[in-house]
Amino acid sequence: MYDFVLFGGDIRQIYMARYIQSLGYSVITYGLSHPMIQDICKQAASFSEVVSSGNILIGPIPLSKDNTSIPALTALSDLNIETLLQFMHKDQILFAGMIPEPVALYCNEHQIILYDFMKEDSVAIQNGIATAEGAIMEAISKSNGNIHSSSVLVLGFGRCAKVLAHKLSGLDACVTICARKDADLAYADSFGYETCSFHDLPEKIDSFDYIFNTIPYIVLPKELLCLIQEDTTIIDIASIPGGLDYPAAKALNLNISHSLGIPGKVAPKASAEILANYCLKKTTCRKKVSP
Repeated sequence: MYDFVLFGGDIRQIYMARYIQSLGYSVITYGLSHPMIQDICKQAASFSEVVSSGNILIGPIPLSKDNTSIPALTALSDLNIETLLQFMHKDQILFAGMIPEPVALYCNEHQIILYDFMKEDSVAIQNGIATAEGAIMEAISKSNGNIHSSSVLVLGFGRCAKVLAHKLSGLDACVTICARKDADLAYADSFGYETCSFHDLPEKIDSFDYIFNTIPYIVLPKELLCLIQEDTTIIDIASIPGGLDYPAAKALNLNISHSLGIPGKVAPKASAEILANYCLKKTTCRKKVSP
């Protein structure tokens, strides 16, 4: 049996496997064929084999985009949710991100311990750093101006938006926060940001050089998109379907980028170590309290 089982995902999983192995743990992988780990980590012959090879399973972010297949660097026909559920067993621990509801229900019913990376504040906040830096990098590459002295709108004021607003402010942008909750607007005001409600947005949205959306549902419908200046750069970092009416935005020829999975693209090594350390902390804590 191996200490850790890693399957599917992007380059973060490669860095995770390498990092965990460097700490003296045994690691087996599937769907992660890569030169960085080919000589140090065992590659399983099948998904059923790898799921049965250890009690600590680490899947990708997201675990599945369609509730059927599991994304991987190496496409494999058996790397799917059906096989995962078939071979998982009682007392295993599953780590992954954006875990589909059927998987969560199955784990609860079969006494499989489940940790969703995206629901853990410590992971989300630390990964928010890479997301914020990547979003700003994307904005700079897509625009013809500077962040410095620009007028920037951040939609939402959750964990990632807080980090993003702070980074933008550090670049001397004039940051405005738009959120639905009065408490979020009060916090934003206390941090020195300008604030506005969604009710006021139609009157103000044409004044921004950059718009960053962090809200994972449509907050910029066609009616608002029509009011945005054509040279405004819009970066949407919300998960699918995002926060914009994309067909309308395309018809209006707006400068938009839907940037998904930023940590895995711009800071895979740092993000991998955040995820690996979280897994190690959770599994070590469980071992300490075990009889």
